[in-house]
Parts: sequence; C-alpha cells; structure tokens
Amino acid sequence: MHQISIPQHIVDRVRSVRGSDHIYADLDMSRVAHVCVDMQVGFVAEGAPIEVPLTREITGTINTISRAVRAAGGVNVFTRYTYDLNEKHSWDHWFKTLGATQIDAQAKMAPGMPDWEIDPAMEVLTGDIIVDKTRFSALIPETCDMDAQLKARGVDTLIITGTLTNCCCESTARDALQMGYKVIFVSDANATLSDEEHLGTLISMYTIFADLMDTSYLLELIEKSSATQAAA
Repeated sequence: MHQISIPQHIVDRVRSVRGSDHIYADLDMSRVAHVCVDMQVGFVAEGAPIEVPLTREITGTINTISRAVRAAGGVNVFTRYTYDLNEKHSWDHWFKTLGATQIDAQAKMAPGMPDWEIDPAMEVLTGDIIVDKTRFSALIPETCDMDAQLKARGVDTLIITGTLTNCCCESTARDALQMGYKVIFVSDANATLSDEEHLGTLISMYTIFADLMDTSYLLELIEKSSATQAAA
C-alpha cells in the first residue's frame, strides 16, 4: 500500500479553514455514487501495458466499499478508460506529444480488447453502472455520459477510488467539484506508480477539492448515515 504522511502544516491549515479534518458528518446514501475509476486489466494485471502494481493491493478495499454502498442504497459506477482515435472530439495532441511513448499500450485499451475490460477481481454486480470514457476525467462533456446518468438518479455526492490516483482519479474529482458534486476521495483505495505522486494528489484533494477519508472512516460514515436514515 502507499505510504501516506501529510505534512502537519498542511493538516493545521485545513483544520483552521474547515474547523475539522472532515467536511461531511453524514451522507444521504440515496444520492451517493461510488465511482471506481479504471480498474481494468490493462492497469491491474501483472505485466499489463500500463501496469500499476499497487492496484492489486486495493481491489479488496474497493470491493468492500462497493458492498457497503450497495447495501446502503447508493450506486456503484465503474469507468473504463477507452482509446478511440475516431471519436468526435479529438485530443490527438496528447497522443503525439506527452503520450507518444504509450501509443501501443493505449491502443490495447480500445473497446473489446482484453486489457480494456474491468479486471476480474472487481465485483461488478447487476445494478452497478459501467461507463466508458475517452479522457482522463469521466466528466468531460461528450466524452462520457456519467454525469447524465448520475443526474438522472439524483446523485450529488461522489466517492472516488481506483487508478491512477494522480491522473484519471484526480481529474474526475477536480471536475466533479467544479460541476457541483460533493467529493470524497479515499486515501487508501486509490493507487498510482509512486508514493510521491499519490501524496501530491492527496494533498491537493485535502486542501481544495474533496473530503479526504480513509476506508475505515468512510465505512463508519456510511454505516452511521444508513442507521440515521433508517431511524428517520
């Protein structure tokens, strides 16, 4: 698992602004979506073209969160990063420059390719949603329909897990906040290629974009929220 140590001066600053470590004291689980980002074979499998080894250490954690969200009346959304050079809105600049060394690996993430599929270790059940996205973020208009699907269900809160912490997960979380969603970013249920990259994103999430929680705290919050709603 990633080693996480947020500097104390960052913690102190957040507490001085927010008044506590966390923003959300309860959740309306009927309006919550757990967005599991890109836990696909091409990122998770050993030797995969865009392998992120630590993803294999968070699959069980993500599945635990998915079960808790389902049981509490929320919805699970699984995104698939999708390579499509023929899409309506091209972004071939990235493929020709920053992503040029990855072009062969990217092509293996095309629809129907084995690496494009959700990794078999992920528990995807009837009632869960799978959405395809052709950008790092799952919320860019006309590149993914997740926003429309969530709005149709009245969702206003997103729990973000998956990979890569500092790419697709972070991009989705940043856009979600700016589109009016409440965002929870799970510190030990996201993975990337190094502790330094992971920590950089966690600091950005904690200070600006999200309520940063570990899985233990999140599960307690879901349980408490569910009990409160049941009593009401």
